[in-house]
Amino acid sequence: MKSARYALLSLFALLFAGAVVVWLNRDALHVGAASVSQSLCAATFVSHVDPDRVFEEEQRPLLGGIAWAVHYAIDRAQHDVHSRVLGVFHAHSIYRDGVGCTLVLGDDSLPAATLGEQAVPDGFGPNIVTPTDPALRAALDQAFAEPDPAHPRQTKAIVVLHDGQLIAERYANGYGPETPIWAHSVTKSVTQALIGILVRQGKLRVDQPAPIAAWASPSDPHHAITVDQLIRMDSGLPFDETDGPVNLATHMWFRETDTAAYAASVPLAHAPGTTWAYGNLSYALLSKLIGNASGNTAASAETFVRDELFAPLGMNHSVIETDQSGTLLGSGFMYASARDLARFGQLYLDDGVANGKRILPQGWAAYAHSQTLDTGYGAGFWTNLVNQGSVPVWDAPWGIPQLPKDMYYARGAFGQYVIIVPSEHLVVVRMGLSVHNVGTGIGDATAAIIAALHRTASSGLALR
Repeated sequence: MKSARYALLSLFALLFAGAVVVWLNRDALHVGAASVSQSLCAATFVSHVDPDRVFEEEQRPLLGGIAWAVHYAIDRAQHDVHSRVLGVFHAHSIYRDGVGCTLVLGDDSLPAATLGEQAVPDGFGPNIVTPTDPALRAALDQAFAEPDPAHPRQTKAIVVLHDGQLIAERYANGYGPETPIWAHSVTKSVTQALIGILVRQGKLRVDQPAPIAAWASPSDPHHAITVDQLIRMDSGLPFDETDGPVNLATHMWFRETDTAAYAASVPLAHAPGTTWAYGNLSYALLSKLIGNASGNTAASAETFVRDELFAPLGMNHSVIETDQSGTLLGSGFMYASARDLARFGQLYLDDGVANGKRILPQGWAAYAHSQTLDTGYGAGFWTNLVNQGSVPVWDAPWGIPQLPKDMYYARGAFGQYVIIVPSEHLVVVRMGLSVHNVGTGIGDATAAIIAALHRTASSGLALR
């Protein structure tokens, strides 16, 4: 009898300890549920790829030891996804045409917002461009190589433009030229372009204090932060991607209905203009400025993006998702095909002109890769000006040393790259799910592409 009582007490103690652990980690469990919900909603309804495969390749490694406790349900008729961790921590994402997936928190309703999906023929044509040049094919082989099967790179797409022409591309099974893929922080570079459009239209200046309503008082330490400092990430806002599942960035994305309002409330860590710190918060605020200029609804923001940037470039398979308040998630939630991102890179290679029309202010591309403080960051893009030291977010060296110094690039988590090499008239896009903290090999692959182009130019061989 006594042993049974001890066993019961031990069971209660275990259950109590488990409940305490769950309670202490409740924010992480909420974030995990929301991450699954958003990712699988977009996989199903935006990318049109297998959501179960995306869960296994992307979410399961990110969830680590709690993956067993995750359950998700996809309702294709209702266009939504519900996910739960331990059956308690719940997240709900809803897909809307032309707007993408939106995380719905609490009991707040999601305003109706849909835009007609575009059905525009791809300007590069319907067929995958496979190069005949053996050296170029070998470079693509290198981009798709898996040197460590235990930690796969999971490359999904490579697209190469040279002199504005599509000369090579390759896709993983289940992906193709029209597949929108999560671009992560490549989105920041697209947000930089949208700010550039507002500058060209005379609605913003980069040297003006950022017109954030919450910072209107001259006594607010944030008041003097300029648009330029938000773009360059030297605004004084704190580094916001610390280790672990819950940090300022993940809390903003997955626990707040109004991401910009949350970002505006975060205290400064440094005086503006003195210190570089990777800044999702800054790009949430830039997204708010875009919304302010375009109508402050999800539909009006998406219409602005589509009319002013995507449609002129022929980016017909791209969308930037929004938060529940209707603000673009311009810090990291764009889905775009690799071809579309190549077109975006070409816009910068052509100094902001597409099809004879000026999209960005003259000199905006040069501004994009002008150095910020003593770092390897520019203004919304990474540069190759510094090839030593490390980036605090990824513990990786600045730049890509094997590529030309004038190269600059957009980069996103898990190996998303839009590499722009002006001296080579080259754009290379790499998309994937490299969640295992391994190198993607895109630097070496791009160097091999450049070598192949030089060999072809000197020999007079055809590229395709």
